[in-house]
Amino acid sequence: MDHDSFIGQVQERARLGSRGAAESATRATLETLAERIPAGLADNVAAQLPREIGEHLLRVATSLDHPDDGVHMAPGEFFARVAQRVGAGYPEAVQEARAVVEVMSEATDNDLVGEVSDSLDEDLRRDLFAGTSAG
Repeated sequence: MDHDSFIGQVQERARLGSRGAAESATRATLETLAERIPAGLADNVAAQLPREIGEHLLRVATSLDHPDDGVHMAPGEFFARVAQRVGAGYPEAVQEARAVVEVMSEATDNDLVGEVSDSLDEDLRRDLFAGTSAG
């Protein structure tokens, strides 16, 4: 999947009014995900995404000094961080993050998506992967 297709899918699935909003939702979600998952896993996911999109994971994963398994956060904290980064309300951030993760799941290897899912606490996994095959 190329960059334009990825962003177009996020825009459509999250029902966003512009490509810019889809870009912002993608950046906010992937930066927050990079905080939560192990840095090595973020690198692996980034390698399977279009370069411009994978950079959101790499920028955060390589700049953080976080635990080997990432910074644990409850679903509320995860989505609040996405909301703050994207400048949206909480319900919108949940919808947008789920759309980004759904598209990311389709753009990457199923085993890798499983590793991302397995690295999350059960509550966050359930809430973030709602509606995806990894959920």
